[in-house]
Amino acid sequence: MLLQGLKVVDFSAYIAGPGAAGILSDWGASVIKVERPGGDNMRHVFADLANDLGSNPTFDLDNRGKRGVVLDISKPAGRDALARLAAEADVFLTNVRPVSLKKNGLDDEALRKVNPRLIYAVITGYGLEGPEAHLPGFDVTAFWARSGIGYMTAPKGAEPFLRTSGVGDHSTSLATVSAILAAVHERTRTGVGRLVETSLLRTGVYAIGSDMAIQLRYGQVVTAQPRRERPGPISGFFRTKDDRWLLLLPRTTECFTQLMIALDRPELLAEPRYEWPVTDMDTVREVRAIVDDAFAQMTLAEVGERLTAGDLAWAPKE
Repeated sequence: MLLQGLKVVDFSAYIAGPGAAGILSDWGASVIKVERPGGDNMRHVFADLANDLGSNPTFDLDNRGKRGVVLDISKPAGRDALARLAAEADVFLTNVRPVSLKKNGLDDEALRKVNPRLIYAVITGYGLEGPEAHLPGFDVTAFWARSGIGYMTAPKGAEPFLRTSGVGDHSTSLATVSAILAAVHERTRTGVGRLVETSLLRTGVYAIGSDMAIQLRYGQVVTAQPRRERPGPISGFFRTKDDRWLLLLPRTTECFTQLMIALDRPELLAEPRYEWPVTDMDTVREVRAIVDDAFAQMTLAEVGERLTAGDLAWAPKE
């Protein structure tokens, strides 16, 4: 296994931290999950539902392959036990707020003083510095709302909407694994561990980094658009005869030609108004209506066969 022999103490709750430790476990690390009395809060998310299996699917997903222990860090014995685990570990992973860790002598400085090789990985909502560093941060608050993703993915003028949890958390899990492995690599050269930190906010900003770059360059915020207002006539979702949806994404200027051939409408290629790229919105809507009508005459299987044969990038909406 890739990380065989790597010892990880997972002192985190909810999703982002446990998710990162779960990936490390998948790759062969030995992970000990430390829970406070009462357990990780994710254990109780579905407590109000009838559950004959006695398990929580979200908790089970992110805590696969780990061993577990319960420690009460409000008591000296619990703090000492956790510190001893960290003293023998390669990685200490946590998303407990830093002020609480420092109060209990479990901060980076304290643990790495005893174990200089320790890689101390901390996940926060908003980073370790700045006016929001002390705030609790969650997937839908720091990643979805505060980063701007929620705004950019809603059509202009639409009310803000929530999304299911976990996307931002798991994206941050991947960022955290990357930070940890970079520190592991550095330690092979220096013999010394380090503090690494990730945040839900920064992961969110990076996730929409292309839109952010456009905004910084051109001074305009890119938001999701209603289908009728999308500037690309052959980009987006289309409905088929059997009431299925597919997403089509043109890659090059040749995709319009390939699509017209796939839809048995090659004569449209000779129409000057449809010469690519089409920028006039009335013409865009006209082309989209033609494509809509063509897709509506075929099933998803029929359309998919033609699009694939034309080397067009598409995917069904599952």
